[in-house]
Amino acid sequence: MDNGDWGNRLTHPVTLNVGGHLYTTSISTLQRYPDSMLGAMFRGDFPTTRDAQGNYFIDRDGTLFRYILNFLRTSELTLPVDFMEMDLLRKEADFYQIEPLIQCLSDPKPLYPLDTFEQVVELSSTRKLSKYSNPVAVIITQLTITTKVHSLLEGISNNFTKWNKHMMDTRDCQVSFTFGPCDHHQEVSLRVHLMDYITKQGFTIRNTRVHHMSERANENTVEHHWTFCRLAYKVED
Repeated sequence: MDNGDWGNRLTHPVTLNVGGHLYTTSISTLQRYPDSMLGAMFRGDFPTTRDAQGNYFIDRDGTLFRYILNFLRTSELTLPVDFMEMDLLRKEADFYQIEPLIQCLSDPKPLYPLDTFEQVVELSSTRKLSKYSNPVAVIITQLTITTKVHSLLEGISNNFTKWNKHMMDTRDCQVSFTFGPCDHHQEVSLRVHLMDYITKQGFTIRNTRVHHMSERANENTVEHHWTFCRLAYKVED
């Protein structure tokens, strides 16, 4: 193979099937770090497997491979601000034996810019449900918003005044609404409006959880919890 053919081969597109995810790149990108597993694989020193369509197949995490491939393209590690799979990414970097990436993950830079911090809003719903009502009736429910973002609490207090008849209680870092007895639709309507209001302030849901309890023979208690987060810039004193 002459130099021209070899150069064309290095820049020719190649498609990889990584755990069911397809990626198209060039051999020169895959060989950026010759001592890596991918460098050896596309140098011919490592056995390869093809899928039914003829794509190179690697039985690894296909979602995380996007960060591996972007590192090969730029030699920089760029992750989303809410990236939560650092341990898994370290394992992938170790599998591919990309030493510079392994070093980046061993001594990572802060995920957030130093002049920012994360603001958190907690929304919880506690419902006591009657076991013997059909459809199920809500005996009492409480929706609580907890955050140190006082402007958000003030906005909720000012924009949800029509719910005051349901006992809106405002404290330093908390606003809560208490219903009872009521039907399920009232509680759902307020919860949907609250979640929509919070997300419109730039918050995104980080996680949710549900907890079921049974305190009495004739009622069940169900707790829902949502955590919202957003980045904010620090203000110098």
